Amino acid sequence: MKWTIHQLHQLQNKGLTIDETIDVSDLKQVDKSIRDISPVHIQGRADLSSTKFTFHLTIRGTMVLPCSRTLVDVSYPFEIDTTETFLLNDYDDTTDEDMHVIRGETIDLLPVVKELILLEIPMQVFSEQENVEEAAPQSGKDWEVITEEQLKNKIDPRLAGLAKFFEKNKED
Repeated sequence: MKWTIHQLHQLQNKGLTIDETIDVSDLKQVDKSIRDISPVHIQGRADLSSTKFTFHLTIRGTMVLPCSRTLVDVSYPFEIDTTETFLLNDYDDTTDEDMHVIRGETIDLLPVVKELILLEIPMQVFSEQENVEEAAPQSGKDWEVITEEQLKNKIDPRLAGLAKFFEKNKED
């Protein structure tokens, strides 16, 4: 995932295809919400010219995140399609967030890939499983987690007497 500018210029006529699996497990130290992450598979190609290098990438993997409701592990698969352009000089005034100016003599895609994965982490993820033993408690003294449907069907205790009043009128 790292090339020198000279290597990329030599590949200019042949083209460059990418099909690699890399380990990004160090992202667990960067973002503590990532409990585990599988090796990431990167596929793509590069368009190479004398002034810029454009990488068209598809990044696939699976990370394990905590459920926002129960804190159990949730497997979260991701697939990122991106186009990253590296410019040899910063004279091009059409700056884009996917454009990078090359500093030094090498292009390293690994930091870009890691950043894209971190941006892919959702704000909330929910487990499909219910009543898992290691999950956070769903009820306690004077409280319980309820669904929206249960909330709609629940009668406010302050108005329970009023409901009985209308039932008496129907019987009369």
